[in-house]
Amino acid sequence: MRNLKIKIEYKGTNYCGWQTQKNNRNTRLQTLQRKSIQEIIEEILQKILQEKVKLISSGRTDAGVHALGQVANFKTTSNIIPKRLQKSLNDLLPEDIVVTSVEEVGGDFHSRFNAKSKVYRYTILNRNYPSVFLKDTVYFYPYPLDIRLMRKESRVLIGRHDFKSFQASGKKEIDTIRTIKKIKILKNKDLIFVDIEGNGFLHNMVRSIVGTLLEIGRGRLRRGSLKKILLSRDRKAAGPTLPARGLCLVKVNY
Repeated sequence: MRNLKIKIEYKGTNYCGWQTQKNNRNTRLQTLQRKSIQEIIEEILQKILQEKVKLISSGRTDAGVHALGQVANFKTTSNIIPKRLQKSLNDLLPEDIVVTSVEEVGGDFHSRFNAKSKVYRYTILNRNYPSVFLKDTVYFYPYPLDIRLMRKESRVLIGRHDFKSFQASGKKEIDTIRTIKKIKILKNKDLIFVDIEGNGFLHNMVRSIVGTLLEIGRGRLRRGSLKKILLSRDRKAAGPTLPARGLCLVKVNY
């Protein structure tokens, strides 16, 4: 039995997220007939390999979230050459999903459990008019922002903390402690990039952090607010959860 590792980039706009939905017959997503990225790749792998395949990913991404470096692995009895499999997949996949590499790895490699950290990027279009071409991959925010203050405030999040204040409403994960290794806020003309690297993330954690940083940069939250919000462990104290379209899984480090 071989263990194959694949790297994938995708535009998540037309999908219900990475993970296959088990009981979604009556959900809005099912009504919209949106499949998961995992489901589509598994179906095509089955056609190519002539066997049922179960993908193990580095982690799920929500509906509308994109990826430049999602990683998954699967076991197969096929002797197909990795480069041939990559070409076959890309010939059959829709245009908004691309496999960027395929390689054989050791039998004990696990895309999720072997991951050391992940890097997410949230992209903001910061000007007084939106973009036709970027609308699915950025969050349009037309208000002036104090980028220096946002950078300064974000430093309090670096390290090992309880991030319950940035957990999705309604979620009750028992362990809400995570470690953020780096936060970078970069500006290039009208685009602002917020890159966050961590050993793991709570549901909606990145989108909630960036939403809070925007409130600070706009002046709606005072200087020093982020530390108080973090220590409060209260989701209501933090800023809004931003839309999924601005978020991208950039890289998984092993």
